[in-house]
Amino acid sequence: MVDFNEIAQALIAGKSARVKELTEQALSENASPRDLLDKAFIPGMAVIGERFKKGECFVPEVLIAAKAMHAGMGLVKPLIAKGNEEYSGKVVIGTVRGDMHDIGKNLVAMMLEGAGFQVIDLGVDVPVTKFVETIQNDSPNVVALSALLTTTMLSMKDVIAGIEQAGLRNKVKIIIGGAPVTQKYAEQIGADGYSSDAPGAVDIAKTLLAN
Repeated sequence: MVDFNEIAQALIAGKSARVKELTEQALSENASPRDLLDKAFIPGMAVIGERFKKGECFVPEVLIAAKAMHAGMGLVKPLIAKGNEEYSGKVVIGTVRGDMHDIGKNLVAMMLEGAGFQVIDLGVDVPVTKFVETIQNDSPNVVALSALLTTTMLSMKDVIAGIEQAGLRNKVKIIIGGAPVTQKYAEQIGADGYSSDAPGAVDIAKTLLAN
């Protein structure tokens, strides 16, 4: 009998080898990839997200838990891609042009994956054309933009303008975040949502796709 809670607890504790071992065992017992996502990885990362929000754990613990999640996801992802299993949605994420910071962006990407989203991570210093091209080729539901500098957050406006010019604005929801970014700025540039932290970004992505 597959114990999904045991996998979730190993993930929360950041035990990568144990998560991988239990995931392999569950798959050998014919557990579905979707059940592993829904009953082990997502609940485990949700606990980490809540603790992070409450200040009960910090970035290093989140990264360790996310690494443990990836140990299991590495086995499950190819099976989801091969079968009829579905993700919660598809998100394209990147740090905007001129900005090389990626810790916040990586955290959001990991938390989104842990919440069942398929994530396409474009990395840092991403030009407008790359975002537009990826929307055209991969048809994501959400585009997530990150910036850590006051100077580079202006590039977020350029990305949204570029998406509009390409006639793609009605095809995606756009969320933004990063140290200098505010809700007011999100409204000014026409973004659909803003979050100050990674768990909040996951909540906003879920809410936007539910509407």
